[in-house]
Amino acid sequence: MNPQAKLISTMSLIMGTTLTITSNHWVMAWAGLKINTLAILPLISKSHHPRAIEASTKYFLVQATASTLLLFSSMINAWFTGQWDITQLTHPMSCTLLTAAISMKLGLVPFHFWFPEVLQGSTLTISLLLATIMKFPPTTLLFLTSSSLNPTLLSIMAITSAALGGWMGLNQTQIRKILAFSSISHLGWMTIILIYSPKLTLIAFYLYTLTTAAIFFTLDSINTLKLSTMMTAWFKAPSMAATLMLALLSLAGLPPMTGFLPKWLIIQELTKQNLTPAATTIALLSLLGLFFSLRLAYCATITLPPNSTNHTKQWQTNKSVTLLTPTLMSLSIMLLPLSPMLLTIP
Repeated sequence: MNPQAKLISTMSLIMGTTLTITSNHWVMAWAGLKINTLAILPLISKSHHPRAIEASTKYFLVQATASTLLLFSSMINAWFTGQWDITQLTHPMSCTLLTAAISMKLGLVPFHFWFPEVLQGSTLTISLLLATIMKFPPTTLLFLTSSSLNPTLLSIMAITSAALGGWMGLNQTQIRKILAFSSISHLGWMTIILIYSPKLTLIAFYLYTLTTAAIFFTLDSINTLKLSTMMTAWFKAPSMAATLMLALLSLAGLPPMTGFLPKWLIIQELTKQNLTPAATTIALLSLLGLFFSLRLAYCATITLPPNSTNHTKQWQTNKSVTLLTPTLMSLSIMLLPLSPMLLTIP
């Protein structure tokens, strides 16, 4: 890819994200989302592989539909109330259409089918952008309109996302698809608490981004895309394979890892709101995600591939590891002791 084109796409991505999260007007937020979509398309299709072209086409069609639906919902609200402010979304039809539009952009059930396919057709770096940075502007819009949304609809979508995200990830052998279904499951956790504690949604999103970034950077360093090649990770980089196992367990939400913190806080808040059945259901559904995270960790550290030679050191050289990867890995594993500080932040 041309370096100038890559720079323009990256700068447009930053500008679109900033425009959406800082705007109070629906048209400006819509413009930021469209800039984001147009900026990420060249990055998805830069390899010119047929699967990458297919992924970029699917992403464009879904995001264009979602952006149109979002603009339509804001126009209906402006028609009936005269308000274009994001926080003044009060018309019931507009709230329902906005929920559908944001769910389509995020990949929540039942609008989740595009997300695993797009991640499978992208590189690991672009998959990380799609799973984290590209979800930040829609999550911000959900945060700003949380007081106007229907709690029953959000709870149903959240529980079904946690269920299908865990269930559909069980039979996968491609790591990018497994992480895509894990992302759908985590979105369910963020959505179910949105009405009752929007700040918890942001905390869960930040910690999910931290853990996912550490996993994607590690997978990119050891050049692993499938479960069958993940078994060679221990011979390529033993230390990174060991920390990858811990990061995967953190993503699954096992204590005392960082990923346990948002699930603990969300269950606690749901219990305070007298929603114990919902908390119990989503906690049990997270066991599905724990299963395939344990399978990934098992393949990375315990399973050994057959060796036809007397030596186990591979001749291929690994990619250079920057300081960012071990830093993110440390935070994704050992941030739980700082949880009292996170809870006391106003």
